[in-house]
Amino acid sequence: MRLPRVPRPRSLAGQLFGMQAVLIAVLVAGYALFTYVSDRGQAEEAAGRQAMAVARSVADSPSVREAVGTAHPSALLQPYALRVQRDTGVDFITIMNPRGIRWTHPDESRIGGHFLGHTGPALAGRSFTETYTGSLGPSVRAVTPIRAGGETVGLVSAGIRVQAITERIQDQVTALVGVAGGALLIGGIGTYVINARLRRSTHGMNAAELSRMHDYHQAALHAVREGLLMLDGQFRVALMNDGGRELLGVPGEVVGRSVADLGLPAPLTGALLSAGSRVDEVHLTDTRVLVVNTSPVSGGERRGTVVTLRDVTELQSLTGELDSERGFTEALRSQAHEAANRLHTVVSLIELGRAEEAVDFATAELELAQALTDEVVSAVSEPVLAALLLGKAAQANERGVELVVSADSGIDDGLLPASLPARDLVTVLGNLIDNAVDAAQGTPRARVTVTACTGDGVLVLRVADTGPGVDPAHAEQVFERGWSTKPAGPAGRGLGLALVRRTVNRHGGTLAVAEAPGGGAEFEARLPLPATGPAPAPGARAQEGPAGDPAAGADTLPGTVPAPRRAVPADRPVRPVPHGGDA
Repeated sequence: MRLPRVPRPRSLAGQLFGMQAVLIAVLVAGYALFTYVSDRGQAEEAAGRQAMAVARSVADSPSVREAVGTAHPSALLQPYALRVQRDTGVDFITIMNPRGIRWTHPDESRIGGHFLGHTGPALAGRSFTETYTGSLGPSVRAVTPIRAGGETVGLVSAGIRVQAITERIQDQVTALVGVAGGALLIGGIGTYVINARLRRSTHGMNAAELSRMHDYHQAALHAVREGLLMLDGQFRVALMNDGGRELLGVPGEVVGRSVADLGLPAPLTGALLSAGSRVDEVHLTDTRVLVVNTSPVSGGERRGTVVTLRDVTELQSLTGELDSERGFTEALRSQAHEAANRLHTVVSLIELGRAEEAVDFATAELELAQALTDEVVSAVSEPVLAALLLGKAAQANERGVELVVSADSGIDDGLLPASLPARDLVTVLGNLIDNAVDAAQGTPRARVTVTACTGDGVLVLRVADTGPGVDPAHAEQVFERGWSTKPAGPAGRGLGLALVRRTVNRHGGTLAVAEAPGGGAEFEARLPLPATGPAPAPGARAQEGPAGDPAAGADTLPGTVPAPRRAVPADRPVRPVPHGGDA
């Protein structure tokens, strides 16, 4: 069984059109009725005044007074009354004696009959008007006395029929109806035009649908974690959801404010003020990496811009780590190739009966690997930084650049606080080394010098290169996203140093660039460290090595003899780890 279809409620525009059309019709009809009643009343008053004027003129006429005193008044008064009636446009003039017996009448057969109407006030000497139904039908009449010698010798009544009054205002009523119809038509057309525009604006939805859409709209704005920003045609904020406030770090009320006044970074502000579309552009704020998409809203004219914001801070960090891992993989692949060559050399020496030379060759490779590990760990025993330096050294060596750890370096394991995660260290130092290697590659005696140390409650990460350096005029621009002296690849350029500055700023540190002592550029990041705790107890020194080196005891198991530590010269070159080394 098919259920009857429930009719859809009319749209909001349709409902408003119906209400406005009814309202206009009622107003026009009411005005027309009021005008008709008012005009009719005025017409009756005018007819009463006209009848009174005619009656008094007849009563004051000397010939009428003389005729009243004759034996046969009708013979003289009837022609006179008909002539005045014709000249003045009234419907009747009746002249009668004080008892109401007619001397004149438009219908001569009614002469001598009794007058139909009131005469009392006139007999008392007072003129009056009334509406009365007489022998000629309803009429507006005036009755006035004929005075002679101080006495009432007769009465005069002049009147206009109500039908004649109606006929008089008929033309006015016709014109009034035409005006009312025109007003209703104009009002209806205007209402239709206005509501047609409203219908386009509301897409033909009724009030319930608009209310439901508003509720969904509000719920969606607060539920979406991504940032949503809507700008009007003048690039003022029309709407911003909770996610947008959090991602942009904008406090307070922002609706109605210009994008240029929100205090956002210049590249991000420029993207929001752009008239064109932006697709998956990466922008940096002080604390986040954002992917920005913009789309203009147009409906015959520019109405504004819709902006979506996605936080990819964690994703960008993971991408950086993945790039580092790929670099390590490439370095290991290259080193595996080198190790295979050395292994073939050892095997060939053994096959030739030169066993001692094979042992010496293999031992030298093992000592080189152990020396590399000892050099890095003795300078930077923090495991994340040590692993990063070893990996970057291998990458730099593949590109013909020597990576050097300065003699000033020294960071013990466990010194860095939990508030400074390893991921941020990789972001800062890794990007600085990558940029330095890019700059130094291809220069004579290409070299990158790394300094990692602590002092005065600050972690210092300094990277210098032998590249062309940085123009002092561009000292601030190098940290902006998109600035680079290298050609852009598929993923763009100019993001590494911007990420470094964002990470340093998030930890309350500073980042600067200057000219390196030997030429090139020197980048220095300073990250504040929390205040250290109390000094260790005296018994804690029991773990120190025989020469008072804490690291020696820390790396030695009970009952074993620690391996001798090699002295590390100043500005130690960090060599790549050979395949099979004890790293």
